[in-house]
Amino acid sequence: MNQALKESNFNFPNQTKVYNGKVRDVYSIGTERLVMVASDRISAFDHILPKAIPFKGQVLNQIASMFLEATSDIVPNWVSVVPDENVTIGIRCEVFRVEMVIRGYLSGHAWREYTAGRRLICGVTMPEGMKENDRFPTPIITPATKEDEGHDEDISRVEIIRRGIVAEADYVQLEDYTRRLFQRGTEMAAEQDLILVDTKYEFGKFGDKIYLIDEIHTPDSSRYFYAEGYQERQDKGEKQKQLSKEFVREWLIDNGFQGLEGQIMPEMPDEFVTLVSERYIELFEKITGKMFRKADTSAVNERINNNVNAALKQLN
Repeated sequence: MNQALKESNFNFPNQTKVYNGKVRDVYSIGTERLVMVASDRISAFDHILPKAIPFKGQVLNQIASMFLEATSDIVPNWVSVVPDENVTIGIRCEVFRVEMVIRGYLSGHAWREYTAGRRLICGVTMPEGMKENDRFPTPIITPATKEDEGHDEDISRVEIIRRGIVAEADYVQLEDYTRRLFQRGTEMAAEQDLILVDTKYEFGKFGDKIYLIDEIHTPDSSRYFYAEGYQERQDKGEKQKQLSKEFVREWLIDNGFQGLEGQIMPEMPDEFVTLVSERYIELFEKITGKMFRKADTSAVNERINNNVNAALKQLN
């Protein structure tokens, strides 16, 4: 039976604290190491849905692992070892309090700003005369603050440096890394007949060195379009074919939920949970070009506990 990992409650050797995010549970080990467990929880409209999605955590963890390895020549990353399908162990960095969002196309939040008549986003000017999902002449960086509570907020490069959120020399380096990572992600997506539309990167510091942290180029942190038929759909003013978890948001909207006050979260039927799981596996195979191999989830907590303990023993 496929057992989804809805929550974790591990107690690893030398564990000092645990942080439970919307999707990930992050265990601090001593002062220099993190164990990041990718659960099967799914969130939309800033709410965690009641049912977990089998294999979703494995999909995200393995996609992130592949892309982190494929970009390690551009920027060092936090990963030490991936001991389990749902787990990454790595360096505990001091996190920069900004997300480096980069957009190659006028979609999502940028499009909503554009339709509201605004042409300036995070201090960056967007050209006149663009349509939804048009390609920008050059990808634009639109950073967001990383908030512990509430929504992240748009912020400009000037404001980041003025407020001392990131030192100027470090920020210049973050921008350079962001552009190079996006270029590599774009090239890798093109090999799979995909367009990397927009994404976000997070960075941290360990000592004096900047590291790429968290996940990259996953369907939870990025938006992809299918390259085939992209231009034809643009010319006809049609919606683009997306590779993301947008279909989950659409199901919620169809069932009267957009995360607004007073709205009741609908219960996902088992058939839809299975469909979402299958879609995530499809996303994995399309993005990576590899066949997805389901992990044994019959005793998923025990499996993770054993694998992490063995890895920590080896790392010490």
